[in-house]
Amino acid sequence: MHSSASQQQPQPKKTLFTRFLDTVEWLGNLLPHPITLFAIFCVAILVASGIAGYFGVSVADPRPEGAAGRAADGMIHVVSLLNAEGLQLIVANLVKNFTGFAPLGTVLVAMLGVAIAEHSGLLSSAMRGLVMGASRRMVTLVVVFAGIISNTASELGYVVLIPLAAMLFHSLGRHPLAGLAAAFAGVSGGYSANLLLGTVDPLLSGITQTAAQMIDPNYIVGPEVNWYFMFASTFAITIMGAFVTEKIVEPKLGKYEASEASDDLSQDKMGKLTALEKKGLKAAGLAALLALTIVPADGILRNPQTGLVAGSPFLKGIVAFIFVFFAIPGFVYGKVVGTMKNDRDVINAMSVSMSSMGMYIVLVFFAAQFVAFFKWTNFGQVFAVGGADFLQSIGLTGPALFFAFILMCGFINLMIGSASAQWAVTAPIFIPMLMLVGYAPETIQAAYRIGDSVTNIITPMMSYFGMILAVATRYQKNLGLGTLISTMLPYSIVFVIGWSIMFYVWVFVLGIPVGPGANTYYNIAG
Repeated sequence: MHSSASQQQPQPKKTLFTRFLDTVEWLGNLLPHPITLFAIFCVAILVASGIAGYFGVSVADPRPEGAAGRAADGMIHVVSLLNAEGLQLIVANLVKNFTGFAPLGTVLVAMLGVAIAEHSGLLSSAMRGLVMGASRRMVTLVVVFAGIISNTASELGYVVLIPLAAMLFHSLGRHPLAGLAAAFAGVSGGYSANLLLGTVDPLLSGITQTAAQMIDPNYIVGPEVNWYFMFASTFAITIMGAFVTEKIVEPKLGKYEASEASDDLSQDKMGKLTALEKKGLKAAGLAALLALTIVPADGILRNPQTGLVAGSPFLKGIVAFIFVFFAIPGFVYGKVVGTMKNDRDVINAMSVSMSSMGMYIVLVFFAAQFVAFFKWTNFGQVFAVGGADFLQSIGLTGPALFFAFILMCGFINLMIGSASAQWAVTAPIFIPMLMLVGYAPETIQAAYRIGDSVTNIITPMMSYFGMILAVATRYQKNLGLGTLISTMLPYSIVFVIGWSIMFYVWVFVLGIPVGPGANTYYNIAG
């Protein structure tokens, strides 16, 4: 008989990269839930403000004399909340902090419209129609592209498109994991890019505006401020994602063997759109013609004084437009195909969507308190001035500064997978800091969105990572976490390099604004 030791399979030797990923996963697992994290941050801010206030921590205010909010002595002092006045301020504003948190209402309103389009089946059919209609030659490009634009509808890409792409590649005789990787790269690696404004735009812009108002109390950041750059990024990420899939990932995966599957794949067929679904899509497209009211020179949603898009009711009410753009076509589609018959179906769709937002609402409550505490204590301004002075002293400005910022955001994203959670923590520090160095919040937010997107596909902390792994094991039963991450790593590397170069050319070479009415630079003296 052989000993038990002799029967054990030798463990493969871990590479330096594998050990690095294991360390990232271990560190990420040490972090508490994001909601708990914000609660801890709130307590930490109270204690830190008490200590800093006791020692009289302050910095010179860089704003010109007479500027709003500038103290008479020209200094920015840390304000302690660890006293009677601080407690009174907290208690009196607890509800106001929550209900007045900029991203809360905008995200919920936008999600109401998206919910109707999603529950009627419009979004799922549109994704299927786009992917299934692609020629064999163009299928990789279309899968990545569809993944990017699916972000408009939140989790649709994860739940529908990624499994669909794996099935499509398998039905074409290609490796299903290559299809899964291409869709995953588009949905998650290209998370911030899109042709349309989605729920992430008002979410981030609200946090950015709150942070920018630490320096300029009247500064407004609309949801559309990164639209130009993200629109163009959609095509750049599509090309990069397709290139990585066909030139790196698929050749590495090799020929697919059905014996590797954990399930019976004989039923792995793609359901094409029915005649009724096609009719519903055409009707929904006609309903979406509401968007054309901004196109004519005399469009009713243009600026009535100038006739331009800038400063128009369209941009000021962009969240309402997102709601209408999805709700009306969604209902029309549902009416045609029979998934929505009356107002009760519409109400149920919105109600189900809101019930799924419970976790987000709880997160916002604690995040809103943290942002308010940070603002009241003046910590954001103190850190910003100190950080800006340090950056100027070492000469780190321009492209090098933004490359470092993008990489830092990507690293933090390995451990804090939520875009809103990470931005709520980092924006109050880096928005004021980089404004003082001379850059506009709109430009800073665009750079953040690159860093926040490119490492989504290689972090186990991303909320859908487990689901992606489960889909992958259907086609390769012994596939582990390390294999999935190593498959996605080439996308991360190419995206961070290619997208950063694009940002550099866009902002610093061509000087194109990142969105309608967006500034590239910020002059604090102005």
